[in-house]
Amino acid sequence: MARSKLAVLHEAWSPQPGPQTDAITADWCGELFYGGAAGGGKSDFLLGDFLQDVPRYARDWRGVLFRRTYNELEELIVRSREIYPATKASWHEQSKMWTWPNGAALRMRYIERDADATRYQGHAYTWIGWDELTQWPSDYGYRFLRGRLRSAANVPTKRIRAAANPGGVGHHWVKAYFVDPHPAGYVPISDPLTQMQRMFVPAKLKDNKILLSADPGYADRLKGLSSDAMVRAWLEGDWTVVEGAFFDCWRYDQHVIDPFPVPTTWARFRSMDWGSARPFSVGWWAIVQDDFDIHQANGESARTIPRGALVRYREWYGAVAPNVGLKLTAEKVAEGIVTRERPGPSPEPLRYAVLDPACFKEDGGPSIAERINKVLISYRCRPFHAADNARVPQRGSMGGWDQLRSRLLGADGLPMIYCFSTCAASIRTIPALQHDAVKPEDVDTEGEDHAGDEWRYACMSRPYNPVSQAPKAPPQNDYRKVSMQRAGDWRTY
Repeated sequence: MARSKLAVLHEAWSPQPGPQTDAITADWCGELFYGGAAGGGKSDFLLGDFLQDVPRYARDWRGVLFRRTYNELEELIVRSREIYPATKASWHEQSKMWTWPNGAALRMRYIERDADATRYQGHAYTWIGWDELTQWPSDYGYRFLRGRLRSAANVPTKRIRAAANPGGVGHHWVKAYFVDPHPAGYVPISDPLTQMQRMFVPAKLKDNKILLSADPGYADRLKGLSSDAMVRAWLEGDWTVVEGAFFDCWRYDQHVIDPFPVPTTWARFRSMDWGSARPFSVGWWAIVQDDFDIHQANGESARTIPRGALVRYREWYGAVAPNVGLKLTAEKVAEGIVTRERPGPSPEPLRYAVLDPACFKEDGGPSIAERINKVLISYRCRPFHAADNARVPQRGSMGGWDQLRSRLLGADGLPMIYCFSTCAASIRTIPALQHDAVKPEDVDTEGEDHAGDEWRYACMSRPYNPVSQAPKAPPQNDYRKVSMQRAGDWRTY
């Protein structure tokens, strides 16, 4: 598209030079994701991208722009009211829709749950927009609405546009779909399934000259956020970190190690989280017997894995896409476990195996656990018993998430849990887990938490108690000061 086409926006709004203009002028690309730093002008990009083709296609230009909740949608409506009236557009409050004199129309909608997307069955749009795409926990709504991108008229630039910051409950699937293939952006990806092209255009705060000029202190305020991850994600648009991560103590360079032959003297066990429509996760663990030195393939100096640490040396993650399961039967999953544990005539020597306790519930027939165990036992593989499903602290004991966090933190700078670099699903999903909005001590279960749950079962099967330093005894000649402090009086004499 020629840049002169942007003249139609001039009176109402103009894109800023740089990534925002690059994204708007790429109308040849069927799916485009404009994402990165806070303050990158992402919402304006969406409103401007739709607006530019209002004069060109008139009544054939029909769009819908989504936010996840109604309250978030109101923020977007407020911004549209600052831009669109200058183009002679009319706002219809009851229907939440903008219309133009030539017949073009843009609906403003929200989709809070996956099921809400089905309300648009039978709809047809030439433009579909998603603001803050990472706020949706799965790609279901995005994929479902992609099928509504159609028109009986000749509209060659039909397109989907999305924008978001790093982080959010859907960070993992958005990153996998748009960012991971080409993290630097600007490289079109041809999808053999949809026959569409998609592209990532990174948004940087430094490119928003208008914001930085009007509010010079904005970048410094971002630097004062509570965690380094938030600063990198919001200030630099870094997709390798996760804003608001539940496990902000996760560090790839500390917790992920190159594979090595697991010593035969180390005890081993298996853990599993069941899933059918959603992914299942099976992990194989070894318990370090004595302090163990390893050498990384990248030439780094030797590292020591402390005694008692857990090492995840294999995993099987049952997914066809992010947060979409294989829909295998319990028997098929059990057969897959057998295949992985019996490379030879004898099964892998496991001490025990733990499984989501919900699998042991019976409902008019054999439970999922019984069906899995029947196959495992027939091949002399270790059957499952019910895992401890405590998620948060109860009656003074640590919950599963605290157990996992304690192992990630470890002691004396050494973590007490590791995974091989071949455990791709764990590496992708666990750092992306988010806090539940209602119960911040728990993870948001709408996210892809299956590997996380399975790690939690593993940790609860091997409780870890961090060694705390004993309090120092007070000086023997300072009894009066100690007595005053114990009484709640902090005066010193």
